[in-house]
Amino acid sequence: FEQYVDYALDVPMYFVYRKKKYIDCTGMTFRDFLAGKLPCIPGELPTLNDWENHLTTIFPEVRLKRYLEMRGADGGPWRRLCALPAFWVGILYDEVSLQRVLDLTADWTLEERQMLRNKVTVTGLKTPFRDGLLKHVAEEVLELAKDGLERRGYKESGFLNAVAEVVRTGVTPAERLLELYHGKWEQSVDHVFEELLY
Repeated sequence: FEQYVDYALDVPMYFVYRKKKYIDCTGMTFRDFLAGKLPCIPGELPTLNDWENHLTTIFPEVRLKRYLEMRGADGGPWRRLCALPAFWVGILYDEVSLQRVLDLTADWTLEERQMLRNKVTVTGLKTPFRDGLLKHVAEEVLELAKDGLERRGYKESGFLNAVAEVVRTGVTPAERLLELYHGKWEQSVDHVFEELLY
């Protein structure tokens, strides 16, 4: 927790909210604020609410709030909205699935994880990884999430169906959007607002 707090203290701020107005604090840190050194509001010290507001403006993969916010995917159409929480519940709330995922990833090097972070944004599930594709890892982990949900006994595994389709085909939502953009939409993003409404 201490390392996370140190990280958050030094992430540049966006704003402070005072008297129903947002005050620009870009370029300053919360650590500066704690010392009363914000030029926009000199001498003023932060409140707990200021800290909570600041924490909403940092974007790590997992954000610590009063709970852990898993930020690996954001938004998407209604049919996929419940998939991400179901996936994480199936893994994190089930000791068997969690241990199997930990075993699966235990020997992944820092370099491999960084490579995946960089390349997945371009090549999706087709990203080469070790002796196969990331798609094969996704199939295994998705099955572990499903097993974890089924062991809970609340009939939640259906929430994974939309993700299962992505893993089965190996075509990500981003790749589908690119296909539409370069094809049917004739390189216009205007159609995204019409065709992808909730």
